[in-house]
Order: sequence, then structure tokens, then C-alpha cells
Amino acid sequence: MVMLSKYSEFVGQTFDAKQAVMPMPLLMKGDGDLEMYYAPFDYVNTSASVVICGITPGISQAMIALEKAQSELRAGRRVDEADYAAKQTASFAGVMRTNLVKMLDYLQVNDLLEIETTAQLFSTRTDLVHYTSALRYPVLKKGGNYSGTPAMTKNDFLKDIVDTYLADELALLDENTLIIPLGQAVEDALNMLASRGVIREGQILKGIPHPSGANAERIKFFLEEKSASELSAKTNAAVIERRRDQAKQIVKNLNA
Repeated sequence: MVMLSKYSEFVGQTFDAKQAVMPMPLLMKGDGDLEMYYAPFDYVNTSASVVICGITPGISQAMIALEKAQSELRAGRRVDEADYAAKQTASFAGVMRTNLVKMLDYLQVNDLLEIETTAQLFSTRTDLVHYTSALRYPVLKKGGNYSGTPAMTKNDFLKDIVDTYLADELALLDENTLIIPLGQAVEDALNMLASRGVIREGQILKGIPHPSGANAERIKFFLEEKSASELSAKTNAAVIERRRDQAKQIVKNLNA
């Protein structure tokens, strides 16, 4: 059953997209400062060749997905159709997408997928990609977006979400599907699942900096657009170089 079915009456009839907080009728569970809310991020592209995995949908992303689901339901679409449309509408966008495409093309992931550029994963070749999050549904901390603290691998509430949703989701995919974590926190969660045999460690594209605009300097060095001598003191060139080599080797192994 599509999870949206459980919330379809509220989403279709009552939900107000103008509010800036997640509505209480969508609260799934909580523990102390942490709460998980429902938003329509259920669809899984089981034939995907690549997975792009963020940390958790933010409030604004959830609102976009809920608003799209509402418009689809009001237009008479089936619940599964509304769920699919909502997931596609709210996928990664903006500078994060631009940076991610640059890094993936640099690593020749586009060649692995036999496409001209990984930008096509967001346009004409969405059939190749599955968008998801380590915490599939929006997790909030004290009412704001969760950003990695406490660690997903060390907090029982968050670990259970990873085990319940992400593990089941990734188990539906082919064992050769490339999984791209956006950030160290997500990479750690995937490593945890690999240690349990849910996925293979070789599937995880380790080593790429988080594509956030705040990481601009690290990304430029990763792409060899900036030399080590040009970096500020806060950026560790040796670590980025080591991680870059690791990412290149992973793609090379998959291409072999």
C-alpha cells in the first residue's frame, strides 16, 4: 500500500501549503527533540541505475511535495499517481544540483550510465535515477530541519528510521546500482547498512564533498578548478585529494 493512502484525505482536502511548519496530522512519531512527519516521498524506481541519497527532506521540500500531491488528488489522480508526481517535483534542485552534476561528470559517472551528462538524470533520463534520503520522511529537530546531529548511526530513533525505510528501499534495487551519498552523515548511514549486508560497500560512491553552495571551495578543489596553494586554512587539501582518488576508483571499478 502506498503510504499516501493513509494521509490522502488530509493532504487532498485540508492541507494548507501556505503554512511554514509541518502539520500535526502528518506526525508519524517522535522522540524528545526529534519528530518524523509524513510527506509523499514513497515512490521507488526499482529499475534505477543510480541512487542520489540526501539526509532527509527539509520543510520547504516537504511542502512542495505535499502541495503537488494535493493538486494531483484534487484533479482526480489515483493515490499512486499523486505520490509519483509529488516525489519527482520535489527532487534536488538549485545550486546543489549544479554542483552535483559537475562532480559526477568529472568522475565520469555519465559514461558509466552511457549518457552525455548526469544533468539528464533530472530531465530526460529520470528513468535511470532514484531520489531518496537516508531518513525518507522529513525529520525535524526542535521544529527545524535536521542537519546531522545527533548522528543517524548513534541515535536509536534515527537508526530505526534508517533500518525501517532506507534498508527496505535499497534492498529493492539491483546490487550493482550506484548509490551517491550527499554528505558524510549519509555516507556513514550507508556504511552501516553495508556492514549488515543490506548493500555492497562497492556500491557507495564515497568521497565527494556535499554539493551545498556552502562547500564551494572544497568542490572547486575536488574538480581541480583551484590549486592547493589557493585554498583557505579551513580546507584540508590532502583529505579531499585522498577522497577524490577513492571516488575515482569506485567509478573505475564499476566501469570495469
